[in-house]
Amino acid sequence: MMKLAWVIVAAAFMAGCAQPWQSVEPGADQSALIARLGPPRETYNLPGGGKRLMWPTQPMGTTTTAADIDINGKILSVRQVLQESEFNRAKVNEWTRDDVLIHFGRPAETAYFSRMQREVWSYRYMENNIDYMMFHFYFDDQGILRLTQKTPDPMRDRNLRRGF
Repeated sequence: MMKLAWVIVAAAFMAGCAQPWQSVEPGADQSALIARLGPPRETYNLPGGGKRLMWPTQPMGTTTTAADIDINGKILSVRQVLQESEFNRAKVNEWTRDDVLIHFGRPAETAYFSRMQREVWSYRYMENNIDYMMFHFYFDDQGILRLTQKTPDPMRDRNLRRGF
């Protein structure tokens, strides 16, 4: 009986973790997703005439929901893009600032390191739903991606905030 109770509690917990966009199926009209999430905060054109709609929580949040929409307004896919598997799609020496922008939206932070001659775009995310991290994209002066890096998020890592 106790085992059954734990199964019910676990199922209820997992149902509570479902994201609002997860109930919108591919092939549905984009209006169903917009009705659920509200107007997108960012929109980008995709090759072939489609578009990517984004609902970011940056600069302080750790998620960005991205929906790819075909030329007819139908949903192709919806996913959370601020995660390591998505970041690892970036192609060093091939992608540009525009590629990163279209895939991940506007960064949480930007900086320029003059000694490296690199502009850096940084995105907050959760690694394995446990650790608060930052993923960094380093661009040369021509806007080509030259390096990626992940680090703990200094705003949320107690050891980094204390200085030791």
